[in-house]
Amino acid sequence: MFYTINMFLDMFEQYILQNWILILILFAFVVFLISTALIDKKATRRLFFLIGEIFVLSLCVFTEFYFAKDDFASNVNYRILRTVLMAIRYSAAPILLAHVIFTVVKRMRPLVFIPAGVLAIVDIVSIPTGIVFAINDENNLVRGPLGYLPFIIAALYCAFLIFILIKRSNKRLLEIIPIALLALSFISCITFPFIFRSNFAQIFCPTIAVALFIYYVFSILLLVKKDALTGLLNRQAYYSETSRAYKDITAIVSIDMNGLKKVNDTYGHQAGDEALITLALCFKRSCNVRQSAYRMGGDEFAIVCYKNTEEEVLKLIERINEHVGKTKYTCSIGYCFQKDGHIELDELLKVSDEKMYQNKAEYYKTHQ
Repeated sequence: MFYTINMFLDMFEQYILQNWILILILFAFVVFLISTALIDKKATRRLFFLIGEIFVLSLCVFTEFYFAKDDFASNVNYRILRTVLMAIRYSAAPILLAHVIFTVVKRMRPLVFIPAGVLAIVDIVSIPTGIVFAINDENNLVRGPLGYLPFIIAALYCAFLIFILIKRSNKRLLEIIPIALLALSFISCITFPFIFRSNFAQIFCPTIAVALFIYYVFSILLLVKKDALTGLLNRQAYYSETSRAYKDITAIVSIDMNGLKKVNDTYGHQAGDEALITLALCFKRSCNVRQSAYRMGGDEFAIVCYKNTEEEVLKLIERINEHVGKTKYTCSIGYCFQKDGHIELDELLKVSDEKMYQNKAEYYKTHQ
């Protein structure tokens, strides 16, 4: 009994020493989430759950490697416990990544958990069969025929997360930096175990926690420039950025949603918000790195084109119509192009708006 108590006290001491930084990071993350009102409640709940997952995973990882010591090699029960904990660790990493995607990517469906769930079943089956991993009589890890499957699934999740974050971003440096840090953290979590072996397991959870914390700190900083509802750049960002780079602006595209008032009156403002979010996503998907989308207010949007030819602007409008055409919503579009840069920015926007309102008038003539 005294041996058991001493072992648990030693485990507690070792866990605190090895994971104190992680504990502080997770505590700071919790305080950050409680003290800020800038992240919506659903995302906050998911983040709390994610923090809990990281903490529980850190306990599992620590316990598994604690019992990997030579002192426990002769005990069959400890080897079985290690196998169970290994199944949890191998399953938890992809589940954690799926949860990160589900949390940070707006409107992501729970279907994203399916590959991680299938892998978890395979890992559980591996406990008696060893198809993914096993612990031999010397208390060492032995990979089975599917030994690299957890890393492949985790790598696919990482690639998908980075791809979708970049695709849905406004292609601004302040947005790309935290995405790049996330990418670096997740890539290290997949590759470092092959380089540093079991030593990396001690910093796996802190790596994920730090990356997420930095990502959300940057996200809060970006809220000054971003529209809270749609994720597009806001009116303040429009005036700030266009005033600095007005010489490079060759076109402005004005966009206005058709029938937002009818949607609000018929289905409620939540349905109207959903419509604006859907259209904003269409605009993001349509823009390239030299085209920036802004929500100017209400159902009015603008896309600023930097060093674009008129053909590129027309292709942009074509992409917008294509993406919006796949939704149940419509919008009116107008644009103003300048070749030599002599037209003032306000005049560009004015002409673009006038053409957009002409397009809107034509739309309502045929949709009464």
